[in-house]
Amino acid sequence: MAIAVTILFVGVVAVMLQQATRNLTLPLSDTAIIRQQATEKRIDPALIAAVIYAETKFDPRPSSAGAEGLMQLLPSTAYYLARLSGGRSFTASDLAEPDVNVAYGSYYLRYLLDHYGGNEMLAVAAYNGGETNVDRWVAHAEAAGRQLSVQEIPFGETREYVQRVLSAQRDYRATYPRALGLG
Repeated sequence: MAIAVTILFVGVVAVMLQQATRNLTLPLSDTAIIRQQATEKRIDPALIAAVIYAETKFDPRPSSAGAEGLMQLLPSTAYYLARLSGGRSFTASDLAEPDVNVAYGSYYLRYLLDHYGGNEMLAVAAYNGGETNVDRWVAHAEAAGRQLSVQEIPFGETREYVQRVLSAQRDYRATYPRALGLG
């Protein structure tokens, strides 16, 4: 009997350690909000989770540049998105609310995905490096007869950001399919 209890205890501890390690290395929260916005905006929920991971690791602290919330939106960007989406009563303090922040961040991702014909790499690059810059990089690559690749992104920070998001997207799909409504 004591051996069975010990084995059970060790098994429970192992599962708890595995879950704690996963939460530290690949955190996930606000899954209901992520799933809702993914459905409404027709975006892979793992992509939304990956952007949040790259921006804040699910710890929505303000950035030194003034970006706020889980998806690190600048108030000026959020005001623009509010007007674009028909929002009437938006205030910058709303960015602290996960449901508002993820809704606006997802709206912006959908806008960028539409702008770049569904190309997630370009949309993620623009989310970090700016639409004007990415448009210029794409035009330059197309003028040379090729598509822009991750390796050709001239801003090191944006290149690393894109790699981090796309890698995290794969990890979220593999690690949390049920929580993200994928399985």
